[in-house]
Amino acid sequence: MRVVIFCLLLVAATLAFYSPIVHNQFIDFDDSSYILKNSQVHRGLTWDTVKWSFTTFRDGNWHPLTWLSHALDYQVFRLNPSGHHYINLLLHAANAVLLFLLLQRATGFTWRSLCVAALFALHPVNVESVAWAAERKNVLSMLFFLLALHAYDRYARRGGRYLYLSVAVFFSLGLMA
Repeated sequence: MRVVIFCLLLVAATLAFYSPIVHNQFIDFDDSSYILKNSQVHRGLTWDTVKWSFTTFRDGNWHPLTWLSHALDYQVFRLNPSGHHYINLLLHAANAVLLFLLLQRATGFTWRSLCVAALFALHPVNVESVAWAAERKNVLSMLFFLLALHAYDRYARRGGRYLYLSVAVFFSLGLMA
């Protein structure tokens, strides 16, 4: 129960700290190419968008899951930047919780793990990834990286092909983000 409360506190602190981002607009760097002027993203989640996401190297990147997440955001929020920014914030809060749980399980130290996760959540180095809509690739990739580490922890403790496969799947999804 204590761990659940710490997770909720971590989420609340992250949401409170980054809450001003919901007032941000899109910016004229990658947001234009990724979201504002991307006709493929504007189609939403369609089979054509899925095919395009896996075959394009637009802006010098191959990150199909990032394109698909932007397409889903556009489908839900259209060009309202608050929604796009808030999804980045929710992903970052989830990452902070996953980091806390991973460290707590790996070390057995709850308070130290909470402090490290809080530092990760609130550290200024992450502001760009959370507050810039086109930087979805960072928070999304981190989500799958942390899930891969959780899966690896389970695999290392129990073994089994299914658990090893889950490590490979989450790692691959992180690379595709």
